Amino acid sequence: MDRHLLAIDDVSEDFETILRWAIAFKSSWKSGNEVALNFMPLDTLTVGSIYEKPSTRTRVSFEVGISRLGGQPLTLLKNDIQLGSSESVSDTAQVLSRFLGAMTYRCFAHADVVELAKHATVPVLNALSDKHHPCQAAADLMTVLEHFGDEKITLAWVGDGNNVLHDYMLASVMLGYDFKYATPKGYEPDEDVVKRAQEIASTTDASIFSTNDPIEAVKDANVVYTDVFISMGEEHLKDKVEAFDGFQVNMDLIQHMDENWAFMHCLPAHRGDEVTDEVMDHENSIVFDQAENRMWAQMSLLVYLINPDAWEAMGEFIGLT
Repeated sequence: MDRHLLAIDDVSEDFETILRWAIAFKSSWKSGNEVALNFMPLDTLTVGSIYEKPSTRTRVSFEVGISRLGGQPLTLLKNDIQLGSSESVSDTAQVLSRFLGAMTYRCFAHADVVELAKHATVPVLNALSDKHHPCQAAADLMTVLEHFGDEKITLAWVGDGNNVLHDYMLASVMLGYDFKYATPKGYEPDEDVVKRAQEIASTTDASIFSTNDPIEAVKDANVVYTDVFISMGEEHLKDKVEAFDGFQVNMDLIQHMDENWAFMHCLPAHRGDEVTDEVMDHENSIVFDQAENRMWAQMSLLVYLINPDAWEAMGEFIGLT
């Protein structure tokens, strides 16, 4: 088993079980179950989280989740270490592996997290790169399962063909959901990721539909997901906004969806740009469930990668096996 999580399809074999573990463990923990509350599979371990980008959900969800699992979270901000400046990524990986039980890395270039994993001797989790965001996708599909159960539904994306779309598409077809996405011309997802998703879809009886028309993408869909038009690090690309004219998720767009619809967003949201307040605050919006589930999904992934025996034992206790 590959002990690293660089993209969500790295855990394709056990992905659904990872999510169902997270859902069941969340329920047990919130109900006050003593076994769940005292589950400490990361006891004596320190998990280091490296951040090149600022973060709210990623940092808090990892720190709290690691602590609840009995581990010690160690947050390493960009200026705290010499990663990529006076010390190479490979050397940093080898040094930190001597101290840590695992590493998470929120970076700009996907090549950097690949390099870190290549030289690390402990599990590395991609906490966001410019190409993939697997931890977000795990939380997203956990949320879909919580709200729709085993119903065969259609998921839609409207917006940029970015890192969030990449892993959301991969994760969706891994679970057999039909997937539709609309991006402006010139902002399509990476072809290699689409190809991977198509290969997975062929084995799960899922379909993928692409368009440049948001209405076509959301027609009869159960879920619509969007992200900011200008991502962190792209603030200088002000002209990019013009390309997304007509891609706002508003109630006019929602009317083309299935009556049992839900809205998703990875946050932070730029209200009034990619989504209106009316949709964001609607009772069908599940964005804050997504945000909370970052922690529970990541807890499942951490235990799965770091202490698989404990993950399987807890899975038996909560009725998964």
